Amino acid sequence: MTQRSLDKTGMWVTTLCALHCLLLPVILPMLSLIGLSFIGEELLERVILGTSIALGLVALINGIRQHARLYPLVLLIAGGFIYWHKDSLGEMGEPIIILLGASMIIAAHWVNLRLVRSTNFLTAA
Repeated sequence: MTQRSLDKTGMWVTTLCALHCLLLPVILPMLSLIGLSFIGEELLERVILGTSIALGLVALINGIRQHARLYPLVLLIAGGFIYWHKDSLGEMGEPIIILLGASMIIAAHWVNLRLVRSTNFLTAA
C-alpha cells in the first residue's frame, strides 16, 4: 500500500468506528430483531478501534521515516487513548469523547499525509 492509501484507509476506518459508536444506541434495538446483535458488543468496538490504531501506527511510522516529525504519532496515540476510554464520562459524555478521540486520530492521518506530500514535493524540486 502507498502512504496515501494507508492514511486514507486509516481515516475511513476511524470514521466508520466513530459512526458505529455514535449510531449504535439508535439502531441497537433493531439489530437484535434481524440477528445482528453482535454489532453492539464491546469486543467488536475494541477490535475496530484496535485495527484503526494499528493501521495508524503503520501509516505514521512510514510517514515519520520521510518527514521526521513525531507530532502526528502523538495525535494518534492521544486520540486512541481518549477514544478507548469513551465510557469515562458516562452516557452523556460518551459522544463528546468519541468525537474528540476520532477527530484526533483522523487529524493525525491528515497531518501525516500533508507532511509526506510536502517532503516529497521538496525532494522532487
